[in-house]
Amino acid sequence: MSATTTAKLPRWPWLRAFLAEESRAWLFVAKSLLAMYAAAWLAMWLKLEQPSTTMITVAVVMHPHSGMVLAKSFYRALGTLAGSLFGLALIAWFPQQRELFFLVLSAWLALCAGGATLYRNFMAYGFVLAGYTAAIVTLPAVGNPLNSFDSAVMRVSEVLLGIVVAAVFSDLVLPQRLRVVLRQNARTQFARFIDFVRESTGGVLPRARMEQAHLEFVRAAVHLEDLRASVIFEDPEVRSRSARMRLLNQRYMAAATSFQSLHHLINRLQRRGRDAVAEALVNAYRPIGEALSPPSPARHEPAVLNRRLRACVDILPAHVAALRERFEEPSAQLEFDTGAALVQRFADELADFTAVEASLRAGNLRGSVERVHFRRGNDLVGAAVATLRTFLTMLVLAAFWLASGWAFGGSAMLLATIFAGLLAASPNPIAAATRTLYGYAGGMAAGFVAVFVLLPGSDGFAMLICATAGLLLIGPYLTTRDTLPGVGAGYTLGFVYILALKNPMVYDPSHFLNDAIAQVAGLGLSGVAFMVMPGVTGTQWQRRRQLRLLRGQVTLAASAPLPGLAWRFESVSRDLLQQVVAHTRPDSDESRHLLAWSLAVQESGRAVIELRQDLSGTELPAAARDTALAALDAVASFYRTPDAARWRAADAVVLDAIYAAPRGAAVRRHLYQLRSALRDEESPLAAYMPAPELADAP
Repeated sequence: MSATTTAKLPRWPWLRAFLAEESRAWLFVAKSLLAMYAAAWLAMWLKLEQPSTTMITVAVVMHPHSGMVLAKSFYRALGTLAGSLFGLALIAWFPQQRELFFLVLSAWLALCAGGATLYRNFMAYGFVLAGYTAAIVTLPAVGNPLNSFDSAVMRVSEVLLGIVVAAVFSDLVLPQRLRVVLRQNARTQFARFIDFVRESTGGVLPRARMEQAHLEFVRAAVHLEDLRASVIFEDPEVRSRSARMRLLNQRYMAAATSFQSLHHLINRLQRRGRDAVAEALVNAYRPIGEALSPPSPARHEPAVLNRRLRACVDILPAHVAALRERFEEPSAQLEFDTGAALVQRFADELADFTAVEASLRAGNLRGSVERVHFRRGNDLVGAAVATLRTFLTMLVLAAFWLASGWAFGGSAMLLATIFAGLLAASPNPIAAATRTLYGYAGGMAAGFVAVFVLLPGSDGFAMLICATAGLLLIGPYLTTRDTLPGVGAGYTLGFVYILALKNPMVYDPSHFLNDAIAQVAGLGLSGVAFMVMPGVTGTQWQRRRQLRLLRGQVTLAASAPLPGLAWRFESVSRDLLQQVVAHTRPDSDESRHLLAWSLAVQESGRAVIELRQDLSGTELPAAARDTALAALDAVASFYRTPDAARWRAADAVVLDAIYAAPRGAAVRRHLYQLRSALRDEESPLAAYMPAPELADAP
């Protein structure tokens, strides 16, 4: 058996992997070239002014996966239409007042750049496009406003043609479906989570392992939502399942939070010498692990797991009641009740999670499902800073153009505007501008060879392809190299832009060189602008603000209206963590600090929401209700501005609320969980605990 297995292994696995990667890359190159030349031919046939714009559109939206092409095309079309309409309005408002024209144009660009920082995926791209399309439509016509309408119509026509061609080639010519990637990711995420829960039935998880698991859960949830948002453009079937996929992601996040809260509680009990209670909770938790351990072929089958989990949910109350009988001490009963409630909540949520996954895999979706949304965490102050920065940058560039009277200043301004907008949300815009500049300069050098060496003497579109294809394919190929981000896109844009296909072609070396110098200067100016006025994305200042927003989720949990609050809390807190961790070095002290805060926020915020739900649905004595509400305010105040005094106040008020709550009430259990989380000596909250409290908490 061993010899047979060895004989089937490929002799050179690295060669097979290399060939597979190269075949995917060259398939993308071939599709990109076919789409660009088809778009150029159609643009010439339709007598559009600048076929190069259509080619650039194809080059920009092409992606190995058809879903990405369709999603990006959709937002490019929206951005182009919005930018063109605003450009026409701008020209109509200020046909002769250049200063006011540039002032308002700069404000529009800045608002679009700021809006792009508030959205993810291609929605951000749509905002950026709406900004610089207004510049593209108006800047060439600034000396002759009457041409602006024709410019806008032509721009929209050229862009939409490129979008249609790119979508057709991407979707019909050997398409690589993103839905396959989505399905694989969703199944991998499901299997990993189930395996992790099954392997954790021992009840003890080190803090470091929990932090890593939490980061994996966060990335998986955000990545799945990003993929879903793109695949709905590609596949009607996925679009019809979109609501159920959102629900699946929310069920996943809810179960992950309960899982973390349960293990934190068990770990704290063990650290404080409450071994009997911790052991009882581990035993209470064990049936879940058994339910997740069917025979091997069905270990990741959601329908099988769901049936076993439903049976587990049914037996858990009796199982928990039997374990509770061994405790007579009130404090031990409260500790056990709190953990047991978490065990049962986790079992319910896990069963719901597997049920949604089973329905998605079954293929026959019946009935409607609860509509939930993945909410994003945004920093409005960060967006305001990005807006101001872009506004000032554009204003300085416009003033330079007006003051210098540079004949090709419009080209420089246009390129600076485009790349200032595109790179505004980049974590390192200077490096991105530099890499793009290298590619752009290389593309223009290749364009010079094509225009003045290869194209003269050529006749017909077939000869155009023969003369340019060998140089053009370098750009799409470079975009497939992960080690050269931005270089391939810069090369392709530089080559196609300077090639400037027209009806008919114009060969003017002096215009070519002047335009090339202006474009390089414009791209360089966008880089200089980022040096003089650095961006805020990924900076220490922004990370501090995002951490503050993350802590603020506990305040949100304590004060926002309850309907939909649980889903909102789960998604926003994860999105914020994903944003802030993305700009920190893995395994660094800062990364671990952020993860630790995220875990504390996740546990306390969810406990606060559960407590509020208890308060809204339970009749309590007025004193108990008032004290519980005071505890919510104190905990929210501590997370909003953490310090030792607020920690002491929150700890004392929560303890009072525990004493005031009737025994056996769910409110009491959630108050205990809240106090236990406040006294977690392995969390960042330990920094605010007095030394004696730290020694014998709780």
